[in-house]
Amino acid sequence: MNLLVTGAAGFIGSRYVRALLASDAADAPRVTVLDKLTYAGTLDNLELTHPRLEFVQGDICDAELVDKLVADADQVVHFAAESHVDRSITGAADFVRTNVLGTQTLLDAALRHGTGPFVHVSTDEVYGSIETGSWPETHPLQPNSPYSASKASSDLLALAYHRTHGLDVRVTRCSNNYGPHQFPEKVIPLFVTNLLDGLNVPLYGEGRNVRDWLHVDDHCQGVDLVRTKGRPGEVYNIGGGTELTNKELTGLLLEACGADWDRVEYVEDRKGHDLRYSVDWSKARDELGYRPRHDFTTGLAETVAWYRDNRAWWEPLKRRVAQERA
Repeated sequence: MNLLVTGAAGFIGSRYVRALLASDAADAPRVTVLDKLTYAGTLDNLELTHPRLEFVQGDICDAELVDKLVADADQVVHFAAESHVDRSITGAADFVRTNVLGTQTLLDAALRHGTGPFVHVSTDEVYGSIETGSWPETHPLQPNSPYSASKASSDLLALAYHRTHGLDVRVTRCSNNYGPHQFPEKVIPLFVTNLLDGLNVPLYGEGRNVRDWLHVDDHCQGVDLVRTKGRPGEVYNIGGGTELTNKELTGLLLEACGADWDRVEYVEDRKGHDLRYSVDWSKARDELGYRPRHDFTTGLAETVAWYRDNRAWWEPLKRRVAQERA
C-alpha cells in the first residue's frame, strides 16, 4: 500500500511517519511525504534513507503535483497546515491559502482518483473556548483566531466532500501536542530552550488559559486508529487527559530546567486568546480503542531532556527565526 502524508517534515507528521516506518510488518505501507519545507519543516526530522520513504518537496496548492502524487497513493493523511496562532493574527492570508485552498486541492485530487481513506488532521481550536465540561465532536464550531477559522473551514470542506461526493474522509481534532522535534516557537520548546540558554520566558496575561496536553506519540496513535478503523464521514477528538493552566505549565518547566520565577516575563495577552480547551475523546476510546499511553510527568521530563541533548537540532531553527524577525 502507498500512503501519501502531507506536511510530514514538521513536528507531528514526521513523528507519524517515523512510527509507520518503524513497523516491519509484511503489510507496512510505503510512504510518500509531500512538504513545502516552510520555516517549521526540516529534513532533519525524517529518515530520508529509509527504503520505504520517498520525499517530495512541494506545495499542497500545486494542483498538478498533488494530482500526480494522489494518483499513486492508496490513502492520504493530511497534516500540512499553517498552525501558529500569533502568526495568523499578524497575517491571515497564508493560513487561508494553505489550510483551505491546499486542502481543497488535495480533496479534488482524491475525488478524481478514488483515493481513500483521506484523514484530515485538525485541532480542538475550531471549537472556540469552553468554560466547563468538554466538547463532543457534535459541538458547533466557534473559532476565534484566523488560524482556527481556517482549520474549521477546511474541516467543513472535507466533510462536505464526503456528504456530497461520498469521498471517504475522516477528521481528527487533537488537543495541544508536546514532545521531541517540536518547532521551538511553540510554548513548551520555546520555554525550555530559552531557559536552557539562560533567557527569560514570556507568559501571556495572568497565565490562566487552560490547555489539555497530548504527547505527540499518543496523537499519532490516534490518527492511525482513525485511518485504519474509523468510519467515513466521522470526526474523532483525540485528547491527552492532562489539563493545566499556562501558569501551572510554566511552573513545571521552570522546575524541570532548574530555574526560578524571576525568569518569567508577564506580557500583554494575545488577541482573542481562548480561555480553555477541553475535548471529550470518549468516541475514539469506545469505537477505536484509543487511550493516551504517556503519563504527562514522565513525558514532559523526557521532552525537556531531549531538548537539552539536541541543541544541534534546535539552535539553527531559533537563529533562523531571529534572523527573519530582525
